[in-house]
Amino acid sequence: MLKTDQNIPAALPPGAAADWTVDQAWESYTPDDHATWNTLFARQSAMLPGRVAPAFLEGLELAGLSRPGIPNFTELSDRLMKATGWQVLAVPGLVPEDVFFDHLANRRFVAGRFIRAPEQLDYLQEPDIFHDVFGHVPLLAHPVFADYMQAYGRGGLRALEHGAIDRLARLYWYTVEFGLIRDGDALKLYGAGIVSSYGESRFALDDPSPNRMGFDLKRVMRTRYRIDDYQQNYFVIDSFDDLLRQTIETDFAPLYAEIAPQPDYEPGEIAPGDRVITRGTQAYARDREKTV
Repeated sequence: MLKTDQNIPAALPPGAAADWTVDQAWESYTPDDHATWNTLFARQSAMLPGRVAPAFLEGLELAGLSRPGIPNFTELSDRLMKATGWQVLAVPGLVPEDVFFDHLANRRFVAGRFIRAPEQLDYLQEPDIFHDVFGHVPLLAHPVFADYMQAYGRGGLRALEHGAIDRLARLYWYTVEFGLIRDGDALKLYGAGIVSSYGESRFALDDPSPNRMGFDLKRVMRTRYRIDDYQQNYFVIDSFDDLLRQTIETDFAPLYAEIAPQPDYEPGEIAPGDRVITRGTQAYARDREKTV
């Protein structure tokens, strides 16, 4: 739910608690809502084996997400608490950055409670319950990734003090949302924005258009991203353990100061020193620009 470049309500929404959470109101979901979830789940779960990090599939089962219908957050939280101490709480939409980071820092994942309309199966810019729960929750059952998410939340609270939210948002975008991971000689998906998207689940691994590059913390924090289409760069981590290690061992304050005067990299740009795994053609992005 971290979108620093979208409008977030300045005032607490009606009916929300002080921490911006609301009751999921699970009983209010209609048969059509549950059918939409089931359609999305069936399509993604059939396509992801062999393409997604094994830990994601393990998390699907551990969190009980393979059961039909929209998950009940109370039941989901009970299972996560036993596994990694996390819980899932409903929010009415995007939340302020400080609220978001505080929830993560305390092992609370906030998720939208609405589900997309049937005509939005293939693309939805604002995250809905399928993106938030199917995309994010399975890896919250993985102990190391669960620790990374908490460390990220704590780092976010510190980033607010340094005026560096845009930098940290890029780290979230290129890991939690759109990250790839090595699995032996293969690349696998783990980012929630990819695994919850039918089209991007294929594009990120199979299409010749995007660049796929080794993860580098400074590079990621200097790289712009796009929220309106498939990514032009994907960054590949070696393991969740390595991602967590870099996060907890890095003193971010001097890092922010170091990169502050340096220019940003544009989406699709390859820079000196990049560990290029796949040099993309960028054909998809160029074709899309012609149609705008």
